Amino acid sequence: MIELDLRSRIFAACFSAVAGFVDVVGFLMTGGFFVSFMSGNSTRLGIGLSDGSATAAMAGGLILAFVTGVVLGASVGRLAKALKEPAILGFVTGLLALSAVMHGLGLGLLAAVPLALAMGAQNTVFADRGEVRVGLTYMTGTLVKLGKRLTASLWGGDRFGWVPYLLLWAGLLTGAILGAASFARFGPNALAVPILAMLVLTILSARAQRGRLG
Repeated sequence: MIELDLRSRIFAACFSAVAGFVDVVGFLMTGGFFVSFMSGNSTRLGIGLSDGSATAAMAGGLILAFVTGVVLGASVGRLAKALKEPAILGFVTGLLALSAVMHGLGLGLLAAVPLALAMGAQNTVFADRGEVRVGLTYMTGTLVKLGKRLTASLWGGDRFGWVPYLLLWAGLLTGAILGAASFARFGPNALAVPILAMLVLTILSARAQRGRLG
């Protein structure tokens, strides 16, 4: 996170806000499963496997969808090359829109699958040489880095190196709050908000990339 430029840091915080919003909508749509927080789904998978409940199938399916989304997002990035970022963002936007359409068609829990695909793909935006530099949907690692940077600042290191990680976490939390409030009023139709947000971010990213390419 700290190696990113200011524009990328702002974008990362926005992406995390979208992830927080989408995860809350997915959580409420599915009755307690996650579309971006795979640690939680892994715990639910373990519980389901131990008691033989249908929980295992739902949690396992969302984990599989998330990993598939990572594969697809990384593949889109490879194919798009210099336009990797806007291409992946456009792909994520399309998946969110697909989920909204599926919900409109009455497909119920199946509408959560494109959400998990989208969240997996979103995590590949800042990938470099096969490694994810910034995890946009999982905050445990971010909070660990926040703690380490706070420690460094207390012992004479970079005084503000922890701020980017705080902003990333705050973005996710803000998105979650907005997602919960929107779902309470609009139900799954609240997905219109992150769809529009991702559309705007995709357009801004495409313009920035084209400007760099001259």
